[in-house]
Amino acid sequence: MKRQLLTLACTWAAAAGIALAAEPPAPVLSVQAAQIQTAEDESRRSDADSAPPRSRAEAGEPASADTSAPVRSSKEKRQDRNTGTKTGEDRKEQAGQAAPAPVVTVQSETPPNVTVEIKKAPAETTPKPRKQTEQGRKIGINVASRMLILYENGKKVRMYHVGVGTPSTPTPPGFYSVQTKEVDPTWIDPSDTTVQIPAGPENPLGYRWIGFHGTYGIHGTNNPSSVGYYVSNGCVRMYEEDVEELYPLVSIGTPVMVYYDRIVIDSAADHTVSYYIYPDDYGWQPLTVQDVQRALAGYGVENFAAPSSIAAKIAASDGEPTYIAKAYDLYVNGKKLPLRALKKNGVTYLPAVAVATALRLDLHWDSSRSLLTSPYGSAPGVAKNDVVYVNAAFAAGLFHLSGALTGDLIYNMQSQAPPAPKAAVSVTISPTAGPSLKTT
Repeated sequence: MKRQLLTLACTWAAAAGIALAAEPPAPVLSVQAAQIQTAEDESRRSDADSAPPRSRAEAGEPASADTSAPVRSSKEKRQDRNTGTKTGEDRKEQAGQAAPAPVVTVQSETPPNVTVEIKKAPAETTPKPRKQTEQGRKIGINVASRMLILYENGKKVRMYHVGVGTPSTPTPPGFYSVQTKEVDPTWIDPSDTTVQIPAGPENPLGYRWIGFHGTYGIHGTNNPSSVGYYVSNGCVRMYEEDVEELYPLVSIGTPVMVYYDRIVIDSAADHTVSYYIYPDDYGWQPLTVQDVQRALAGYGVENFAAPSSIAAKIAASDGEPTYIAKAYDLYVNGKKLPLRALKKNGVTYLPAVAVATALRLDLHWDSSRSLLTSPYGSAPGVAKNDVVYVNAAFAAGLFHLSGALTGDLIYNMQSQAPPAPKAAVSVTISPTAGPSLKTT
């Protein structure tokens, strides 16, 4: 990929997912691709019994860039569907077929002593979701959970249920971008291109098309009962009202990330952390308890999820939420601790050893009595996955700390002023008046 071709050729190759290899010296080249398609040929186990039957194959070679014509709602267009008018060029989705050979034109001012080799891009491993820190809008599609998420400046702003590819025609994981947008797409039968269905109630693509990778795209459907299942030839189906809501929110170039992750962790606005385990319909991601613990560690709640509970959750793989705790960053005297304060069932728990270490304070744990002891006093503790926690209500007696949750959901604690020393008592004996007490 890093051969010394022209910048144009390299840029085109990187975008298309192919490799160009040249033997020097290289002449001036102009490489034009009429059509580059990457077909996923991995065969995955089938789970057709769990998916509703498809009415027909989906299509989808996106045809044109963002249209400038006024966009009408599907309700307005359904009133005049018999006209057969279509918007944009025809296209088809190639279901389970190898991609057609790319057309490459090599032009040279002199007879080229160059070999241009077109290679199919290697199959991508399943990418993990990247932390959304960049500015702007992005689309994330988790094939395992069958959810599409729209991010804006790193925050989730929309979530939609989607239908995705079957195990034998999977939706390809990777990092892409919106390449085409079309209103009223025309469906073309992939097995017979003379069979076409214009926009209307019989069109399997619905009324919106958002292409992101070759013939793969996000679109509506005339079979809404299929949304939420593994049913397509690799495209991403949405409810019609959902895709019409999403359509104006994205533009040509909007990043699209497709990934397959059975572990989904949700952190709500109030810092409530829950997690989901989805079935492995593609057979791509076997899970262990340690895998889930590592995922939960990114949110600081792994110690409050018992291994036995995680194992049962993996066995169920039901896609239902399991609540763990509310997690807050913990500060002691202005220093952020490596472990978080966790609130569950109305009780806020502090990681006892981490707090004592920050205070440089001796702390003893008596596991037989579940008792913590410091130079200041004792308090009951609770062990979670070999980490001992203490109720924040006992922080004053055990650590001489006071604190509370701030408005921005940070648990901030400060050392209390040391107590005033007890007054010393001296005894003076008077030969006449008897003993008298004086405090100094």
